Amino acid sequence: MKRILVVLFLTAYIATNAQNIKSPSEFLGYELGTEFSRHHEVIAYYNYLAQTVSDRVSLKPYGKTNERRPLMLAYVSSAENMKNIETIRANHLKNTRGEGNTEVAIVWLSYNVHGNESVSTEASMQTIYELLTKKASYLKNTVVIIDPCINPDGRDRYVNWYNENRNTPNNVDPKSKEHHEGWLNGRANHYMFDLNRDWAWLTQVESQQRLKVYNQWLPHVHVDFHEQGVDSPYYFAPAAEPYHEVITNFQRDFQVTIGKNHAKYFDENGWFYFTKEVFDLFYPSYGDTYPLYNGAIGMTYEQGGSGRAGLGILTRSGDTLTLKDRIAHHFTTGISTVEVASGNAKKLNEEFKKFYTNKNFKYKSYVLNGDNDKIKALTQLLEQHEIEYGWSDATTVKGFDYGSGKTKSSKTKNESLVVSTDQPKGTLVKVLFEPNAKLSDSLTYDITAWSLPYAYGLEAIASETKVNSPKAGSISNTSNTIITENTYAYIGTWNGMNDARFLANLLKENIKVKFSKKPFSLEGQKYDRGSLIITKSDNRNKKDFAIKLSEISKKHAKQLTPTSTGFVDRGDDFGSSSVHLIKKNNIAVLTGKPTSTLQFGEVWHFFEQQLKYPVTVLESDYLNAEDLEEYDVLILPDGWYGSFMNNNIQKELKEWVKNGGKLIAMGGAIEGLEGKSGFSIKSKKTEKDSTLIKHLITYENSEREGIKDLITGAIFKTKVDHTNPLAFGYGDSYFTLKLGDDSFEYLKEGTAVYLEEETTPAAGFAGSEARKRIANTLVFGTENYGRGHVVYMVDNPLFRGFWENGKLFFANALFMVD
Repeated sequence: MKRILVVLFLTAYIATNAQNIKSPSEFLGYELGTEFSRHHEVIAYYNYLAQTVSDRVSLKPYGKTNERRPLMLAYVSSAENMKNIETIRANHLKNTRGEGNTEVAIVWLSYNVHGNESVSTEASMQTIYELLTKKASYLKNTVVIIDPCINPDGRDRYVNWYNENRNTPNNVDPKSKEHHEGWLNGRANHYMFDLNRDWAWLTQVESQQRLKVYNQWLPHVHVDFHEQGVDSPYYFAPAAEPYHEVITNFQRDFQVTIGKNHAKYFDENGWFYFTKEVFDLFYPSYGDTYPLYNGAIGMTYEQGGSGRAGLGILTRSGDTLTLKDRIAHHFTTGISTVEVASGNAKKLNEEFKKFYTNKNFKYKSYVLNGDNDKIKALTQLLEQHEIEYGWSDATTVKGFDYGSGKTKSSKTKNESLVVSTDQPKGTLVKVLFEPNAKLSDSLTYDITAWSLPYAYGLEAIASETKVNSPKAGSISNTSNTIITENTYAYIGTWNGMNDARFLANLLKENIKVKFSKKPFSLEGQKYDRGSLIITKSDNRNKKDFAIKLSEISKKHAKQLTPTSTGFVDRGDDFGSSSVHLIKKNNIAVLTGKPTSTLQFGEVWHFFEQQLKYPVTVLESDYLNAEDLEEYDVLILPDGWYGSFMNNNIQKELKEWVKNGGKLIAMGGAIEGLEGKSGFSIKSKKTEKDSTLIKHLITYENSEREGIKDLITGAIFKTKVDHTNPLAFGYGDSYFTLKLGDDSFEYLKEGTAVYLEEETTPAAGFAGSEARKRIANTLVFGTENYGRGHVVYMVDNPLFRGFWENGKLFFANALFMVD
């Protein structure tokens, strides 16, 4: 009898509390789905819930965006679980060491990673409300973590734009302006980065701050809520092939379990949906794959709508898709996910533990050597992912050599970096470091190669035996150079981005720096092309020269070599014409149409957050000759330049370059210069196959047949002319990430990086016809034009901010090409 009374009391208590909680509509003052809520309004509702039912909701900030909007997580569970939430978390993490013993499921729901896929934040409010009221029973054995908006900057950009441009009442005609965002759309974050492709690379502050908390929980289930085209039905798991080979049978099967539960509710409502198509599980930096490689059931849910749908829009079938419809669909899959997790909490814990204990990968260790700054940059990324690493003693290692693509034995240097798969994050190590990820299907949604040794430009061996790495700890770079007023000059290396940041800092402080176009030897040391030379004489008018140089060298841990003479042992003396003064360039980048928002963002982010050097953003709509005269360098990001390159723009650009300007053309911008009088860049002409078609391609197989013409983000080994200033700091080869088959002839002079006849990728997929087209083509090159220069970058050295080894090419283009 006593037990019955307790149950009745608890039921009455929950019901009373549920009645006291305001719904999102009641709190916001408008019916959910009739307006778009701004970020501060959403956070206000979550704050309200945390205050009203503080025993079941905890709201915690985990950071801020570039535009200072708060990033928040809501923790939702039963009152009993919330009392013991730290114990639950700690016991759950013991599973990664095979020691845990808990039956609570951890479910993480992430909303609005793409700002203009705006419905999911609205749906998150309805979801948490229902979990606290009608669906509270699901929380008895689950902790639900809700991120109501991963990308507040992008979302508010979209919401503000929509509110400014919508009709009153809203207009469902797809032609109405409210359904057509401009160039600066709300999808990306402040720096125009796609946050759904940054989970592994962590280039953005939102990703960096989120991962700190994610690693504290490592949930059993993670869902990333998205939107797609207006006319698309709803998409949910199971995903499409290719699945990465590390994804377990349980992870595959559980996606089916969840998908069938969603289908039950969608069938009841007569809603259309699809599964097992388009969205694969391969590229490691998504909101579904990254959690999968960390033991979760990672999934993407896609609702039709995106930035075009607004509050309502007519679809191709003549139906009206409303914001209320979109909320209902995302709400349903969110609740269904928690329901399935709650019903399978014990199994989720058992399989999570197995994921972290059952490992038998081909490569047991990855051994890396190279420039100290590049090694340090990689270890910083590893630390963010909580991946363990160590340093070897001098030994011999046999395995796959990344540079040659062959198995070989190599003597490691003392304290080579070693990353082993024998650790809790071993699966993630395999995925990020493996030389060439295995593809079960060549039709993929994103790039097919990303191996970190290639991305960071490091020598690497993948060993099938575990390499001992007894030494732990991160690199502690410091500068012990003593700077004095009387030293003739200081010499610095030029090998990577830390050197570029050091140079940028010197130039901003008006310290004059030279570089050598030829190698030289001095006082028993050899110096390569591009070496920095900072002389007392060049800076004699700067009173605080020694103090500033000392401060900047320490800030960047930059080791400098002092010398008392400019008379070299071999090569050219410091007064030679081959030793050039580096100009403090005034740099501009084109924005707006016709540029790609993503590549403009990569350039913008590179200057402000990586190089720390000022750049002026010039809007394409008002670009004119008078503007150009103020700048030494103009960057044209990738884009679609056909209509932009009219006769006036062509003339102005050519005159500006001829008079001493430097034009950096990237990707599609190169096509905009081709064929214009004076510039020598030319597309490669590929002969068409004149033989008869030997077999008929069926309609069903046409897409698969078309992959012969595609390169889906593959890595290629290229040749480098390291005597070209554009390639200073590089060796004879460079691994480039190629995103397509754009192909240009070698330049008569100035070809710096290029592909030869052999175009088998080192990693990733490239179609047979596409490989033929890129044979013997330009990757990076320079052209002298009048007193100025044009730099051509066919491939993207700044891709998504993570292709670390490409960034020095860009720095060379800015400062070394003169």
